[in-house]
Amino acid sequence: MPWVSLIHGGHAAFGSLDADRARTAFLRRLCQICGQFLDERCYLIVRPADAARGHSPEPALHSECLPYAAAHCPLLNGTATHYRRRPVLATHPAGRPCTDPSCPCPSRSPDEGHAARSGRPADRYEAWMIHTRTYRLLFTPGRPSTPIGISVDVPVLRRRLLRTATLTPEQQRLMDLLRPLLGES
Repeated sequence: MPWVSLIHGGHAAFGSLDADRARTAFLRRLCQICGQFLDERCYLIVRPADAARGHSPEPALHSECLPYAAAHCPLLNGTATHYRRRPVLATHPAGRPCTDPSCPCPSRSPDEGHAARSGRPADRYEAWMIHTRTYRLLFTPGRPSTPIGISVDVPVLRRRLLRTATLTPEQQRLMDLLRPLLGES
């Protein structure tokens, strides 16, 4: 189980980050998978939208931990073709609504990114290797202790495709029409 995963009702809520652990991982330069200090080089998980915004919103990973994430994360390994429709935090892992008044989850809402992606086809994901000397956090405006992610405006040592984007039915139809024109079967 990734070190930064939210534990809810005694179970890992995969796809949801424990805010305190994620913050600690960002600030202390810890791997999101094993929770240990990053080495000289690390990987950032980057979607096209992250590159456009200029930051990766998740903590970095060790080179050795990337294969675990790529194999076990449904979005990275391609088994999930769409983002979840509802936030994980509103329900227990069994899918039942959370009714425990002492549980903090009902008061939590997904961030804007989760809300915007809800039910949409999965994006393209890449792993970008950077040198940890170029590791630079970006912070929430007006909240200097709240990191929003790691800057991707740094030299990238290596890029690795983890998954291609899932095409919408219309995009797939257009691709099917283009393939014969491109000489593909």
